[in-house]
Amino acid sequence: MDFNGGGGGSDLQNNQCHQSEESKPLLEDTSILATPEGNNNKMGAGPCRRALLLCGSGMRYKLLQEGDIQVCVVKHPRSFLSKILTSKFLRRWEPHHLTLTDSSLVSATPTGYMESALSYSTIEDIQLLTWDNAPKYCLQLSFPGGTVLLQAANGYLRDQWFHSLQWKKKIYKYRKVLKNPSRWDVVLKEIRALVDMALTSPLQDESIQQTPLHIISTLLAENSNLSTLEHENIIVAIAPLLENNHPPPDLCEFFCKHCRERPRSMVVIEVFTPVVQRILKHNMDFGKCPRLRLFTQEYILALNELNGGMEVVKKFVHSMHGPTGQCPHPRVLPNLVAVCLAAIYSCYEEFINSRDNSPSLKEIRNGCQQQNERKPPLPLRLLRSELESPDPPSVPPPLPLSPPPSIVNSSEILVELERNNNAANKLKGPAGGDSEPNLIDCLLVSPVLSTLSIQLPAQADRVLGCFALILKMLSDYDDWRPALASLLQPIPFPKEALAHAKFTKELKYVIQRFAEDPRQEVHSCLLSVRSGKDGWFQLYSPGGVACDDDGELFASMVHILMGSCYKTKKFLLSLSENKLGPCMLLALRGNQTMVEILCLMLEYNIIENKDTQLQIISTLESTLVGLRMYEQLCDRQRELKELQRKGGPTRLTLPSKSTDADLARLLSSGSFGNLENLSLAFTNVTSACAEQLIKLPSLKQLNLWSTQFGDAGLRLLSEHLASLQVLNLCETPVTDAGLLALSSMKSLCSLNMNSTKLSADTYEDLKAKLPNLKEVDVRYTEAW
Repeated sequence: MDFNGGGGGSDLQNNQCHQSEESKPLLEDTSILATPEGNNNKMGAGPCRRALLLCGSGMRYKLLQEGDIQVCVVKHPRSFLSKILTSKFLRRWEPHHLTLTDSSLVSATPTGYMESALSYSTIEDIQLLTWDNAPKYCLQLSFPGGTVLLQAANGYLRDQWFHSLQWKKKIYKYRKVLKNPSRWDVVLKEIRALVDMALTSPLQDESIQQTPLHIISTLLAENSNLSTLEHENIIVAIAPLLENNHPPPDLCEFFCKHCRERPRSMVVIEVFTPVVQRILKHNMDFGKCPRLRLFTQEYILALNELNGGMEVVKKFVHSMHGPTGQCPHPRVLPNLVAVCLAAIYSCYEEFINSRDNSPSLKEIRNGCQQQNERKPPLPLRLLRSELESPDPPSVPPPLPLSPPPSIVNSSEILVELERNNNAANKLKGPAGGDSEPNLIDCLLVSPVLSTLSIQLPAQADRVLGCFALILKMLSDYDDWRPALASLLQPIPFPKEALAHAKFTKELKYVIQRFAEDPRQEVHSCLLSVRSGKDGWFQLYSPGGVACDDDGELFASMVHILMGSCYKTKKFLLSLSENKLGPCMLLALRGNQTMVEILCLMLEYNIIENKDTQLQIISTLESTLVGLRMYEQLCDRQRELKELQRKGGPTRLTLPSKSTDADLARLLSSGSFGNLENLSLAFTNVTSACAEQLIKLPSLKQLNLWSTQFGDAGLRLLSEHLASLQVLNLCETPVTDAGLLALSSMKSLCSLNMNSTKLSADTYEDLKAKLPNLKEVDVRYTEAW
């Protein structure tokens, strides 16, 4: 049925009561606001009662996109006969499945009344109708040739159809009106009306507030030549919609432009601040919305341009964390870190994109030279000028430099791969593989200077300083530090940044904060993510590209890692293979941590080479602290050999309430080299007694029932008492962190973890790694 045709009469239309559909004008168009006269007329056989719309009543509806409804079309009668045929008693209803598209009302079965689509532009009015004598939940859609009646199943569905049709019709008109703007003062008025309509609509749907934002976003994208005042007026007008919605991509671009051009505008503080706060609190993936990240980045840079500078940024970061010790929004930190990483990457993008003459990582790994052109194995070092080096390495030559510049351009950056470390070669895999070499091996270095120098443009330098300082701020919050350490553990920065002295110097504060944190989940992130890859520990150790303090940070990292790492021997073995020289140098300078490390290497027989052992001994004897610790080591070794020689009892039970000092006094008073069974049940010993227990080489059964022996003691036992077969930890404060260390004690056949903090996952892991374990007690634990 054609809904666009005109009608001769208007009797049916004049016999109805009307209510205004529109509450706001569209470009001053008031033609649709006309209210026909008459309120005592009849439609059909019964009087008409109008249903009043109360949007503030609290009822909310979901925006309909499609649905089933009864349809009846009543054309305006032109004669007495047509009036009879269109009367109530001869009226015919058709069931249709209608779809509310962006421009029209369409039936899934285009037949009968709905043979053709009903365009929103032809709908003059939408009303709610009911009859007293036969209640029907009807809508009336007036068009030039007549009326379309829609009958729903109940009152709620009728109201839902009514509000959805009104919304679709208004949005269709706003799209047309704002598509070709002429006067921007009128356009601004219509934008405000559109925003008010979205805020007051009883429809509750994500698209209700997103659709106006997209309409305005399209309008701004097509009209980029706006004045600053028009910019700010539009931003202020749409601000209410942004309180609960992310801006669409084109609108983010518009906001970014405003932040760059007018960073000191009050709009940045008053309007953009709640928008950015919402983005940081609720955004789940910047990868899907990269312009949200760019907008957040530009907003922070705009704050940095204010008079307060970084103090304003610091207050903003603090406002995102909150005043309490725990940030209530878990997405804030990952989002802030993502913004910082992207901003720092952009600072070096010019260098990264112009690596024209530099080999890729895979080319480095597979070898850029012919086999017969390769030099003998060379240590990793910073390449010096060809004028200074009589035998330069065979790498692709740099661009001609005359005279040698003081700044390295990206096309002049070359790479040399370390090839003299057999252990490192094993970690890296065979020379034709697809795996990439270590990060330190691939860091870009200058062929001219002994230290790499990268000069960033002034703007990039400001960006780098701003976001590096934000990373420092984030590391100052105790609750954020574990997650921040985990996010930065893979070293998510370009190698140009790691070769830039200014950046590594700024980031050193963050790494220092990690090294000072006593929590294992924090300082363990200083190590690499997996074997064969470099971590912050390697980068900031002597010889690493980021080390600028003669090993002070390295020593603090070693100290904290040694205090918590239960794989002590493995860690010492790694140090002996890769960092023995720096350790000896720092020990020679009197660093107590490094002196302890060298003593432990001797005590655990980490060093097999006799000459190296003698060199370590000489290093220890060169300082007072080293000499004292070495003498204590020798005394312990002599006592251990004496214990093993003399023998002693095979079973020992300490009285209840005994302490660590009592146990130490007892073991030092006699010979216990043959002690196989030791019971410390119901005593007051703690993890500190582990230092005495590891001196019992024959110990096979240990009972720690109801003691204060904890995780630290278990880690030490797992390193030394490999022959232990029976262990009772019932009612001790051990947790998964310590129980996991037992996986290296392959001789264990009986283990009691009753009433401990054992988890089900740790229990399954222990069962898999302890093949000889036959008796296990996990009652009153999570694994029970």
